[in-house]
Amino acid sequence: MFAPDYLVNYINSAISKIKYPDEPSGLYEPIKYTLCDGGKRLRPLLTLATCDALGGDIDGAKNQAIGVEIFHNFTLLHDDVMDNADMRRGKATVHRKWNEATAILSGDAMLTLATQFMTKGDGTKIWDVISLFNTTAMEVYQGQQYDMDFEKRLDVTVDEYLEMIRLKTSVLLGCACKLGAIMAGAFDSEQKAFYKYGVKLGLAFQLQDDFLDTYGDPNIFGKKIGGDILNDKKTWLLISALNEDNSGKLKEIIGNKEIAPEEKIAQVKSIYDSLNLGNRCKELMEKYATEAIDALKTVGLSDTDLEFFKKMASDAIGRNH
Repeated sequence: MFAPDYLVNYINSAISKIKYPDEPSGLYEPIKYTLCDGGKRLRPLLTLATCDALGGDIDGAKNQAIGVEIFHNFTLLHDDVMDNADMRRGKATVHRKWNEATAILSGDAMLTLATQFMTKGDGTKIWDVISLFNTTAMEVYQGQQYDMDFEKRLDVTVDEYLEMIRLKTSVLLGCACKLGAIMAGAFDSEQKAFYKYGVKLGLAFQLQDDFLDTYGDPNIFGKKIGGDILNDKKTWLLISALNEDNSGKLKEIIGNKEIAPEEKIAQVKSIYDSLNLGNRCKELMEKYATEAIDALKTVGLSDTDLEFFKKMASDAIGRNH
């Protein structure tokens, strides 16, 4: 099994070698700006690591790894517009650095570019790749719509929320793993096991994102803390608090434009703390991380390979950015 640092460097090198047309620069510069700053590279890392663990050649899955990373970043570009976000990974979002129209159009181009990369490689496997990619993309869009729908509701249930993040976030990690398995020529049972691993990992990962947006260190997290609270975003924390806050105070705070931002964040966090939601969120992350590892126990991985994916799960819930 290749080391994570090696795989990330491999991915970064491949992305840096993408050749873009010289013009129009207004279309391609935002794409370069988005892709060059790195990020965690979690999705392409999962694609390559899965391929490697199942006996495949990572060079054969390189294009699919690049494709899934470009697609992920395309969704971030459009998410930032919809969320009116100022910062991403410690720097200005594309719609702030340029404008909304540029972010939308460059995002559209990234979606097409991702599809182009997905179709490169072993022709006998491309139909399975494209079928998986298209299904996953539609699920991601469905998840984003649910996320938007939830903005207007105060009665969202935890189960509804978990289904939303499964679609919006988790299925893409499952897709990333399964892409690697497909390109390795793995059995259907192995593909399904790694897909489940990715989905469970994604649930843990998104819950950690929710946690960090409220409890993280802004100097490490890369963006302002409390953005979800200020936007009344339906996270596991907020939904759980709405369901459990018998005082009704939280409902009074949500949507109240007269409360100063810092005061609103402090008041909502105080309610979260009174319900022990931070610790309970951590416990739920750990549950999903354990289920992710359990999904791989039927695959017959070597101890070294299994340890690699265990560490991926523990790192996902132990990260601070």
